[in-house]
Amino acid sequence: MTTTYYTYYNSPIGKLLLAGDGDSLAVLGFPGGKMQRRHEPHWIEDEAAFKQVTAQLAAYFKGELQVFDLVLAPRGTDFQMSVWQALQEIPYGTTWSYGELARRIGKPKASRAVGAANGRNPIPVIIPCHRVIGGSGKLTGFGGGLETKQFLLGHERVRIQGAGGHHPTAATYFNLTLGFQPPFVFCSGCDSRFCGNQNTCCNP
Repeated sequence: MTTTYYTYYNSPIGKLLLAGDGDSLAVLGFPGGKMQRRHEPHWIEDEAAFKQVTAQLAAYFKGELQVFDLVLAPRGTDFQMSVWQALQEIPYGTTWSYGELARRIGKPKASRAVGAANGRNPIPVIIPCHRVIGGSGKLTGFGGGLETKQFLLGHERVRIQGAGGHHPTAATYFNLTLGFQPPFVFCSGCDSRFCGNQNTCCNP
């Protein structure tokens, strides 16, 4: 029986569960939403097993990394695996519709099934299911909560827009570009979320 190791990573979108066999990453779990995950009682906590994962996540959230280079081991059906593979082809800072994703895997009439597979992605953020939106441009749902999806897209978009110089923070992107008023506020210095307390940053 394969031993499963785990740790938690404090990120701007909350405490993320990381789990795998010590050589590959099998799970990235959100702290809330439909894909909320917690470790199982028989898993072994080992922060050292995820040093490369946490280093790359830190670089991503700082805007210094656009493409992850990690050994991944998602578990799913052949169809789900084909969808998750295609998700990794979506460029940083851009979005595809569910219809486009279905066409990319050669199943142009399978948008609904593609959406279901997208929602079951066990390693979000790294396998970027947040970059898939509705055909009308609506963000639609997300396993970590819609506000998390909005944050990730805004985080990437402002880095792309500001690649040649000074760029706005995610807070500016949501407030001015989208007119979005989230149930949390952003730290204007680090783009982290406040947990209802504007005097204390979640990720100082």
